[in-house]
Amino acid sequence: MRRWNTGYYIKEGVAGIFSHGLMSFASVCIIIACLIIMGSFMLLAVNVDAIIDKFEKDNVVLAFIGDALSEQEARALESRIESLPNVEYATFISRDEAMQSFMEGFQDKSIFENLDSSILRHRYAVYMRDISQTEQTQRDLLAINGIVKVNANLTIARGFVTVRNIVSVVTIILVAILLVVSLFIMSNTIKLATYDRRDEIAIMKMVGATNGFIRWPFVFQGFILGLVGAFSAYIAQWVIYTLVSNFILRNYTIGIISLISFSQVALPLFFIFSAVGFGVGVCGSALAIKNYLRV
Repeated sequence: MRRWNTGYYIKEGVAGIFSHGLMSFASVCIIIACLIIMGSFMLLAVNVDAIIDKFEKDNVVLAFIGDALSEQEARALESRIESLPNVEYATFISRDEAMQSFMEGFQDKSIFENLDSSILRHRYAVYMRDISQTEQTQRDLLAINGIVKVNANLTIARGFVTVRNIVSVVTIILVAILLVVSLFIMSNTIKLATYDRRDEIAIMKMVGATNGFIRWPFVFQGFILGLVGAFSAYIAQWVIYTLVSNFILRNYTIGIISLISFSQVALPLFFIFSAVGFGVGVCGSALAIKNYLRV
């Protein structure tokens, strides 16, 4: 008998699935449920990162220049500001530009007729690379001679960073737990199949069948169940994410939340689901059959 009879292994693996249809169905359902939960938290983490990245690009720290400096001297500070470690770039805003921007927020411009732009300070709009370093960037800016005040949204920055850290930790913990649960369920499914065939396995061992010849049908059984669960979970995740995204886009009250499109994560998510399904199926089968080969 050939050692690598793939057709025989697949045939026996499929037969094992249908001979324990209820347990096989339960295994696939558990894998689907675990992958959807895992995938949902992964997508949540990706979206939180995307929101924070967007916030980092839009978040502006205002560095106000002291009145003692002329506009030319204030403009000369740009290179020093942009040389700071966490500063992406800085844009100079003169008193006149600041006044014009301030007036645009009001319909009645007459209230500003007697006001002069000299009441305002020259300033820089500073854009950061990493909002988690906002507080340090604020200190670095204040250390520059000529900058007398820095307005930074420290509370918002800390809030976003905290949310990102919490989501990342919860995602890692859940992924680990769900992988163990999936592996346990798959292992039990294969154990049930091997228990029913324990006498047959013992006879095959006595007549000289190799461990590989006995093991591979069960490995293929787990492999098939794992991939079926992974592909089903992927389709379900796609549908769920699309429905949630459409709901958020239609809902005016939370319309400010923008989610990344599924197409941006479709390929990585497909490979992750496939790898997890393959790993859970094959590893679960290998662990389950291990004890029955010790004859």
